[in-house]
Amino acid sequence: MRFTVAIDGPAAAGKGTISRGVAARFGFAHLDTGLLYRATGRRALIAAGAADAVGEVEAIAAAKALTEADLARDDLRTAEAGAAASRVAAIPAVRAALLDWQRGFARREGGAVLDGRDIGTVICPDADVKLFVTASDAVRAQRRYEELHLAGHDVTYEDVAAQLAERDARDAARDAAPMIAAADALQLDTTSLTAAEALDCAIAHIEAKLSKT
Repeated sequence: MRFTVAIDGPAAAGKGTISRGVAARFGFAHLDTGLLYRATGRRALIAAGAADAVGEVEAIAAAKALTEADLARDDLRTAEAGAAASRVAAIPAVRAALLDWQRGFARREGGAVLDGRDIGTVICPDADVKLFVTASDAVRAQRRYEELHLAGHDVTYEDVAAQLAERDARDAARDAAPMIAAADALQLDTTSLTAAEALDCAIAHIEAKLSKT
């Protein structure tokens, strides 16, 4: 059986938690597509030899050379990697280099759930289920701050909030696959929901779709 679930939304809205929970519930393979861009951004930073400079040439080369080992790095969840991911994701040639890989994953037997920012609009426009997960800016900033703080990163809430706002603006305004909800996506606001409640909403929606296949 091929069944594709596309889950999009901004950082720290809960789409990763929901995606992993959906994959576990239905036995689907899971791909956090953001890791592809974080890994590409990290490779580009290393190639450029700078902490915050990502050149287009380095970014394209990094995307074309990406391996599964890059996705296993332990420094992809940092704010630095997230900012680099947003910059390289705005480069059309980078997105093109990663497009076929993602679509192949989505079509695998046994079902697949992919989360990112353009899954339902660009990567898998024909996905069986589309969700757009969001939350208020303040809640998302607090969630990401707590995540980074628990991981031992020396950050402030104000810095995290500013970085999220900058990334949101860049992701929504880019010419290449901007972050927008697909017209046929279920919009799920997790601002006032627990992780379990948000997952239950997603599962109920997917079960309803599966019952019709």
